[in-house]
Amino acid sequence: MSHHLSGPDLRSPKGDARLDLTDVFVFPAAESGRTVLIMNVNPFAPTQAEAFHPDAVYRINVDLDGDDVADLAYSFVFSAPSDGWQTVTVHRATGAAARDHEPGGEAVVSGAEVAFGAEPHVVSGEGLRFSAGLRSDPFFADLDGIVAGFQWTGNDFGIDKNVFGIVLEVPDTELGDRPIGVWARVSLRQDGRLVSVDRGAHPSLTAYFNAEDAKEKYNEGEPADDWDTYREPWSAVLAHTGGYGPAEAEKALRTVLPDVLRYDRTEPAAYPNGRTLTDDVTSARLAMVSGGKVTDDHIGPHTDLLPEFPYLGHPHPVS
Repeated sequence: MSHHLSGPDLRSPKGDARLDLTDVFVFPAAESGRTVLIMNVNPFAPTQAEAFHPDAVYRINVDLDGDDVADLAYSFVFSAPSDGWQTVTVHRATGAAARDHEPGGEAVVSGAEVAFGAEPHVVSGEGLRFSAGLRSDPFFADLDGIVAGFQWTGNDFGIDKNVFGIVLEVPDTELGDRPIGVWARVSLRQDGRLVSVDRGAHPSLTAYFNAEDAKEKYNEGEPADDWDTYREPWSAVLAHTGGYGPAEAEKALRTVLPDVLRYDRTEPAAYPNGRTLTDDVTSARLAMVSGGKVTDDHIGPHTDLLPEFPYLGHPHPVS
């Protein structure tokens, strides 16, 4: 189910919804010459958690030179919530600081208000636009039908769900003139050190490919190690689910390993070249794991998306 519930046994990492990365998006902004980077967390918000974790570092990593190592990183650090109020500071790091999971570099947004109501709170700084808060979940899929062996129900899992959205819009000049790679990470400070508890870029990987006892290690890992670590076990999964031969499996896995979302701005944005809010990633993953036998879950994108920043729809009422 995209990257929702990416801990063992279909639970949030550490059993904490605040740490649960649900989706990553990369696409061109409504204003030309700018790019949108989104990481969503906290499935079923706000019922499972009413604020971002104050001891976590939420992070969007950007590889600028194709080596699957971060050259640019935006870290989002939230204050302790108080009476429904929370603030966030955005750090921008480059070079060695971008590869350190700590929120290094300069603070490009300081003490911005997190929006937990219907309307987003948008701030600008250093050429950036930024917003964080409660938004509708853009993920769409017939999860009941997938669980029922592809007996489609017509029910969209995400149609009434909310998430916590972290939305950043940056000038293209910030990203260089080559294709980029993007992934997100959530780290938690425990016993004086920062521990990666969730990470990813491509949708619906860990749910399909990782055994339960491999998920925590995956969430701690680095994309640069993915091919060597996961090529063989994931090839075995494809052989089982889709009848792939070794060469076919490796070719298919080249799209998603390393787990970095590639985006070439000279080409139209459509998954797997970036990911827009309306891309049918569920059907793409079903076709991949089934060897082309299952190609569509018959659920379309949500219609509550905004045409401009912050792009994610207004949150659904919470009963």
